[in-house]
Amino acid sequence: MNGEQLRQKTSVGGIVYGTMISMGRNPRWTQTISAFGLDYVIIDTEHAPRSRAEVADFLAAFNYSGVVPIVRIPIPASHYVTMYIDAGAQGILAPYCETVDQVKEVVAAARWRPLKGALAERAVETGQLPSEATKSYLENRNKNNVCIIGIESVPGIENLENILKVDGIDAIFVGPNDLTITLGIPDQYDHPDYEAALREIISKSQAAGKPVLIHHQTVPLTQKWLREGARFVLYSSDARTMHNGYREEFGEIKSVGLELGGDSSDDIGESDEVI
Repeated sequence: MNGEQLRQKTSVGGIVYGTMISMGRNPRWTQTISAFGLDYVIIDTEHAPRSRAEVADFLAAFNYSGVVPIVRIPIPASHYVTMYIDAGAQGILAPYCETVDQVKEVVAAARWRPLKGALAERAVETGQLPSEATKSYLENRNKNNVCIIGIESVPGIENLENILKVDGIDAIFVGPNDLTITLGIPDQYDHPDYEAALREIISKSQAAGKPVLIHHQTVPLTQKWLREGARFVLYSSDARTMHNGYREEFGEIKSVGLELGGDSSDDIGESDEVI
């Protein structure tokens, strides 16, 4: 699958599956991830300490894997959009968007790169390009660019209807940790206010024909919101999934060791990663 195919599948209501790469750095890791049956991955640069060169190497490897590489940029700014698409990303996730102007800047960079300035602004505002030839050229050049907008705060939800009017958005992302903090209920993912906020985001996004991805960290939460309309599935991260896998499997092994007289060991608990 490539970015264009991912966009086409989600635009008609198809379900796609992906995860966040929070810790992996070696490009060889793509060989393992490509065998997981995922459609896409999001490489984090908002919270993860990765250099531009490291991300570029990772992207080069992913572009031969059949898994669509999308980069979560640090802030919703055109500089980061074009920087990572130029490095090989087949899409970007712009975090914590709250205004129409922020979204227009992101969309202009994703859809009409390398057009900049007043002409890029006009392209987003009116769809007008310098010529039909330019429009056709840029549409083809940027056809693999998946553009995901992060709605992670109360002001973002309040402006969502206007944000969704910006042409060129492919999906709406929700960061549960950030959203619950702005709602005043940090990490309370079963709280009625959080659930109401998600339902509002999904409802408004569906009305605009845009899929929603919610970055939940447990299987039950992911399943629940898949049933409630989140068709662009983003589950957990490489670090958290590895932690939980080792916890479960070594827990089973150590239980036999305990039966055979080995030392007891405490449960290492859930991963405490917050991204």
